[in-house]
Amino acid sequence: MEIWKETQLRKLAVESNVETAYRIALNFFNSMGYEYCAFSTTAHLAGQRFDSVNLNNYPHDWNTEYEKNHYSSIDPIVAHCHHSILPIVWDSKTFAKAPALWHALEEQGLQHGWSQPARDPNGQSVSMLSMARSHCQISAFELYEHLGYAVFISHALHSLAMQRLCNQHPQCVNVTHLSPREIEVLRWSADGKTASDIATILNLSERTVNFHVSSSIRKLGVSNKISAVVKAARSRMI
Repeated sequence: MEIWKETQLRKLAVESNVETAYRIALNFFNSMGYEYCAFSTTAHLAGQRFDSVNLNNYPHDWNTEYEKNHYSSIDPIVAHCHHSILPIVWDSKTFAKAPALWHALEEQGLQHGWSQPARDPNGQSVSMLSMARSHCQISAFELYEHLGYAVFISHALHSLAMQRLCNQHPQCVNVTHLSPREIEVLRWSADGKTASDIATILNLSERTVNFHVSSSIRKLGVSNKISAVVKAARSRMI
C-alpha cells in the first residue's frame, strides 16, 4: 500500500468525529480520481425512519433537485444498499426502471460512480458510501482495486455515524448492538420457550443461552427477560 493511503486510513481509523472522518475520506477518494464522495446513514427505531447523517460534496443544485423530486424513493442505488452488502456500479442498466433519475445524473455529470453499503448485523441501520466523477466509466478492475478501501472506510464512517445517532437518541443504542444470536434467543423466548428449550433448539448449553439473555437485558436497559422481549418486539428486532 502506498504510504499516503496508509497514513490517511490510519488517521481515519482513530478519528472520533464523523464529519472530520468524512473529510478524510473525501480527500482520500479525490486523490484516487473521484470528484465526488457521499456518505449517508439511515436508521430505524420503533418503526420510525430517520436519517442520522448525510454528507457529500455534490453540486448544491443536485442536492436540491434530488430532495425536491423525492428521488430517494425511486433510487435503485438506495434500494440495493438496503438489501445487500455488495458494491454496485452506476450505469444505465442499474437505472433502467428510473430513467428520469439517470438522465438527471447525466446532466449533473454524476453518472460515473459506484456505492458500497455498510450495515448492522440486524439490519436496523444502513449506510451508503458513494464515489463519483464526471468522466470515465468505472471498470471492473478499478472497482475491485478500490473495493477494500471503500469497505474499510464505509464501516468506519458507519460506526461513527451510529455513535453520533445514539448520543442524540439514547433509546436507539441497544437497537443497533444486539448480536444475531441474542436476537435469536429473544425470538424463541417470545415464543414461550425456556432456556432449556432454546438450548436444545440452538444446540447450545443452557448456560450460554442464559448468558445471551443477560447480555440482552443489559444492552436493552431493562430488568428482566420479559421486558427485554417486549422492548425488542417494540423496536421491531424480533
